[in-house]
Amino acid sequence: MLTLYDAPRCPYCARVRIALAEKGVPHETVVVDLDDRPAWIYEKNPTGRVPVLEEGEWLLPESAVILEYLEERYPEPALLPADPGERAAVRLAVHRFDLNLGDAYYAFRRGEAGAAERLAGCLAGLDRAAASRAHAYGLADVAYLPWLVRLRDRLDVDLGPYPALRDRLERLGERAPVRAEVETVAGLA
Repeated sequence: MLTLYDAPRCPYCARVRIALAEKGVPHETVVVDLDDRPAWIYEKNPTGRVPVLEEGEWLLPESAVILEYLEERYPEPALLPADPGERAAVRLAVHRFDLNLGDAYYAFRRGEAGAAERLAGCLAGLDRAAASRAHAYGLADVAYLPWLVRLRDRLDVDLGPYPALRDRLERLGERAPVRAEVETVAGLA
């Protein structure tokens, strides 16, 4: 049985929760308090960060790597497209997450000067990408969704100026794993 070391508020953990749910992979969850990290989490991951996936003595940290592992170990339903070029494009989007959204999100959350404009630029880029091609739901959505939900629902960012992104998020909210994450975010203190 897989064990996920998780924190409900962590968007990196949310990626893994969504993927596990999409694939229907049974697992146990151990919740880690990020404000008071237990000493043993550093035995699971020397950085003390979650998520960490564990099976027996085998440990795997880092959400993007865990997503790739889950896709290979549990190939159905597929979260990566069949075409190698399209697969590479999705992997590139996940790899460039910090450039495309992550760094701006955290700067905005910390209230850094100029962060709102930087975030708006990132959201505009994601909106253009969402509008330029209708792609099937997959790993790129799973990788970005947790931050978009938190921007909209916790940080009160209006996604109205980004209609393709807003509409995609609304459509994806119909999926049970995404609804579950939206509910998790709604329950955060």
